[in-house]
Amino acid sequence: MLPDIDKLLELQTADKEIRKLQEEVAALPKRVAVIEQKLAGTKAQLEKARNAAKGDEANRKKFEASIKDLQGKISKYRDQSLDVKTNEQYKAIMNEIQFAEAEIRLNEDRILEVMVNVDAREKEVKAAEAELKAETAEIEKEKEDARKVTAEDQKKLAEWNAKRDALRHEIAEDILRQYERVAKFRGTGLAEVREQKCMGCQVMLRPQTYNEVRNGEKVMVCESCSRIYYFNPANEVKPEQEVVTVTGRKRARPKADAPQAWFYRPDFAEEGEVLLAFINNGGNSTRRIYELHTGRQFGEVLQREGNYRQAFPEDLTETALRLNGHWAEAEIDEWGSEIPSNVLDLLQKDLLAIRREHRASPKHSAAAAEQSAAQ
Repeated sequence: MLPDIDKLLELQTADKEIRKLQEEVAALPKRVAVIEQKLAGTKAQLEKARNAAKGDEANRKKFEASIKDLQGKISKYRDQSLDVKTNEQYKAIMNEIQFAEAEIRLNEDRILEVMVNVDAREKEVKAAEAELKAETAEIEKEKEDARKVTAEDQKKLAEWNAKRDALRHEIAEDILRQYERVAKFRGTGLAEVREQKCMGCQVMLRPQTYNEVRNGEKVMVCESCSRIYYFNPANEVKPEQEVVTVTGRKRARPKADAPQAWFYRPDFAEEGEVLLAFINNGGNSTRRIYELHTGRQFGEVLQREGNYRQAFPEDLTETALRLNGHWAEAEIDEWGSEIPSNVLDLLQKDLLAIRREHRASPKHSAAAAEQSAAQ
């Protein structure tokens, strides 16, 4: 990987940390506001309970004053009853007295209700005061913790900014401008290439571009999202076709009746070592030829009637070795004039495994011993 790309990866890490810390610092006022709002709600609840208690006290005094006033009226009516001349006047005064006494009893009942409410209100006020006291202490602790976190974030932010400034001076100016311009609009200025795909915008790369990114000999930029490419071999996922390894495990055999077949030929005309790709499709078959080491295609795609064994018998000589591999024909068409590096690696590893098996076979060992004896 190019030194500039290495530095850009470090710079991107620094940029991400800086953004994260800036967001945390910016979130502090909002967090404190939420804390204050919570405390304000508890204070409002306490104030409501106190106001309700004051209202009960005011009602009690009002009912007591009403009783006192009614008692004064009753006393006045009794004095007037001594001076009445007729039964009708007397009955009228007695009715007034009875009405006043009924009002007194009603106000006394109201006072009893208020007294019951007073006890409940006092308990509510005490509970709200206790909650406010506990919550105030807790919230003050939360605010202090928030301030400490922010102070720590500010310290880390200064360290990351210093690291970022140092990294920027180690990167070529034109590459740095490209990175920062794209990062400003897309959030990131780098994109990993994995499985022939830009992980930033999910666009498939042409095989030649993919191979150049893998080689890491020059800075490559995505034509779709303008991010700078980088390649990490450790993240390259192996396709399911990779059934052969260089560890010597037994190699899986391709199916004889598969509609697609890949062969290795060490002696194909003037080209020498080549890879042949045959595909059966709708009663016809096609053949593609690729140079073994570079994966470059040469010649045209040849199509004939019948399956590939019937259509291309001259290609399937005794020296042809059947390889593992199957890719959709549409995907092969997208490769264009060159096999992608990951696909070429799979085919070459399978060929290596075939050669290892041949060397380890009894027939091969006997032939080697016979040749040695002849010498």
